[in-house]
Amino acid sequence: MIKRLAYFILKYRLILIIAVGLLTAFMAFFASKIEITYTFARLLPDTDSTSLDYDFFKKKFGQDGTILVIGVQKDKLNTLDNYKAWAKLGDDIKSLGGIKGVLSIARLNELVLNDTLGRFDFLPLKGSHPSTQGELEDLTLKINSLKFYDGIVFNNKTNASLMAVTFYEKDLNSKRRLEIVDNIKSEIKKFNDATQLDTHESGLPFIRTTVMRKIRNETSFFLCVALLVTALLLFIFFRSLYPVIFSLLVIICGVITTLGTIVLFGFKLSALSGLIPPLIIVIGVPNCILILNKYHTEIAEGKKKVKALHLAVQRAIVSLFFANITTAIGFAVFCAIENQILFEFGLVASINVIATFLFSIILVPAIFSYLPTPSAKHLKHLDGRRLTTILDKVSVITQEHRKAIYITVITVCVVSLMGLLKIRAFGYVVDDIPKSDVLIQDLKYFEKGFGGVLPFEITIDTKKEKGIFANSARCLYRINRAQKLIAQYPEFSRPLSIVEGVKFLYQTYKGGEEKYYRLPPVTELKTIAEYVKQEKEKKGQIASFMDSTQRYTRITVQVADCGSTRIREITKELKPRLDTIFNYNDDERKWLPAEEQFEVKLTGNSIVFLKGNEFLVNNLVESVVLAIILIALFMLTLFTSFRMILISTIPSLVALLITAGLMGYLGIPLKPSTILVFSIAFGISSDGTLYFLTKYRHEIKKNKLSIGNAVRLTISETGISMVYTAIVLFFGFGMFALSGFGGTQALGVLISFTLIVGYCANLILLPAFLLSLEKKLTDKEFIQSEGIIDAEDMVEDKDDE
Repeated sequence: MIKRLAYFILKYRLILIIAVGLLTAFMAFFASKIEITYTFARLLPDTDSTSLDYDFFKKKFGQDGTILVIGVQKDKLNTLDNYKAWAKLGDDIKSLGGIKGVLSIARLNELVLNDTLGRFDFLPLKGSHPSTQGELEDLTLKINSLKFYDGIVFNNKTNASLMAVTFYEKDLNSKRRLEIVDNIKSEIKKFNDATQLDTHESGLPFIRTTVMRKIRNETSFFLCVALLVTALLLFIFFRSLYPVIFSLLVIICGVITTLGTIVLFGFKLSALSGLIPPLIIVIGVPNCILILNKYHTEIAEGKKKVKALHLAVQRAIVSLFFANITTAIGFAVFCAIENQILFEFGLVASINVIATFLFSIILVPAIFSYLPTPSAKHLKHLDGRRLTTILDKVSVITQEHRKAIYITVITVCVVSLMGLLKIRAFGYVVDDIPKSDVLIQDLKYFEKGFGGVLPFEITIDTKKEKGIFANSARCLYRINRAQKLIAQYPEFSRPLSIVEGVKFLYQTYKGGEEKYYRLPPVTELKTIAEYVKQEKEKKGQIASFMDSTQRYTRITVQVADCGSTRIREITKELKPRLDTIFNYNDDERKWLPAEEQFEVKLTGNSIVFLKGNEFLVNNLVESVVLAIILIALFMLTLFTSFRMILISTIPSLVALLITAGLMGYLGIPLKPSTILVFSIAFGISSDGTLYFLTKYRHEIKKNKLSIGNAVRLTISETGISMVYTAIVLFFGFGMFALSGFGGTQALGVLISFTLIVGYCANLILLPAFLLSLEKKLTDKEFIQSEGIIDAEDMVEDKDDE
């Protein structure tokens, strides 16, 4: 079958080239329609309780994380010119499309008691447009007396002031968000130029937009770098332009097909799927290298061009096919995780690993059949003295120093195991951005000035209509206690709830004195409630914190990006304390009856991130185990020997263990971006194992060589392609170290390291195992069994007849 396939490829080469060209053009049409995703990554399954709680919260109170914040030193706004410029900035931003509202010290409202109509009016702050320095000073005193805004819009303790810009939800999750943020940044620059003041920008809309731009820029950047790196390495290996140009042509077909596949499946380009095109380049090039090395080897042995290509295809196709299958498995295991982003990544990557293999096995022989036969100078790489010398030394080491190999490997594994125990799983919301980046510096500014900018929500279900104000407004007084508890955590900003609105009303009712910014006694609370009832339009601060039935309410705070470990500690400690506040009767020292208890839940973007991070870490660990099991079973179908499966998986497992140990010693945390390394690296590292074992088995079974001679010959011949492949993979994945994202950097560096260790293990440890277990591995179970992998041997026997 393999012989007929090779014959078919060469006989119908022109038709196949045209077919691949048409397919690529078809996929290019769809690739041109690719879009970047602008929605927030959903880390949890739809059925997860945390996800359901968050969806319920958004249904009741709307999307959180819709506010972009602009910060400035508060005392800098005490001069009239700067204050006017700040006010103008707010007006200009509000006039932009897509902006729902703007809040700053120049755009505050105050409550006014309207005795005539028996209600409170929420009106623009009187005197908010001062014309003299004296008027501004009076206004500043007035603003400082409005305790409702202290810690929300300004913070006198930290000398910070902010402008909160609220987006419409429909624009927040669309491409339009980028345009709006650009327009806001343009207005901010005008303010900076006019006042010479420094500003700070943050908030989820700003963070998401900044990250999105980096993703878009890096996708193009890494495509170019991947092509450049592989082109350079191919030229160094082959010293000819033909292998460079046409290998890259094959890979470009794979990249275009990848992008087209994303569109055909209805997916959009995300931070993770944006890595697939450069990965396809890096993973696909070794296919071309192996075929070309086989081709050049046959030419060097005196075969004619077409015959050499025919044999090269026969001898490469089996090992390449199975090697690409193991690589595809390394990606495909992500489809088993109930996460849309990882599912898309795994599906698209695994499909296109196989597609690129097919392009390689079709286009390389088809195209090179039209090109001139390689000359002697183009075959010199087969006799590279340095590489040959190194491989000869490797062969000697495996033959004569196996004891030293085992002692070294065991020692390294023990040390790595100790490092593995040091690994900790934690992450940050803006984990991938360098600490020196302006985005992080501005985030820290708001954490210092206001406590944070990441949404953290507490929902309270009173379990009955009008429950918020029932039983003498018991809920309000308990919310007030809860807010005092929250204030004890430095990671939180000042809490905001319906209670703060009631305090604002009471302060106004009492004539505006600061000392009355507090919850009123029950008797006065009823009087205030009568005024509020006269207001038919339930808009503004109070209505936004309870639903129309007055059953559900919320406490909203902003939390610092203090890491998943600290957030977990806070939530674990905070939840039972909140339950106690709302549901424990202190006077009677017992829990309230079940029907009187409130249901308190923690939610918001920060909670979803924490749970999502934990979910991904746990599931990705399972995916690594699944990848190892599937690849081991796949090896079993090829070699039908349990002993061979054991020794074939150990080299790659050793590489994973060493990488994990290195992570522990370097303090690299276990998080989604770093766990991805293990499944991908194990799949690719297993390629080297397959290259070696298929050649080794071929030499024993067909050429009747002893195990020692078969190992020596396999190292010297297959070793060249393995070294070339390892170098391409090392530099190909290593390029991701240039990324501006920490996760992408870790992915590239760790996979590069793992693959180098894995390929070294395949060239040193694997041969040592084969030689040490010589008698056991020459049994009928391994050598005489028939299988798919024997097709190459049978075809070659016929060729030689």
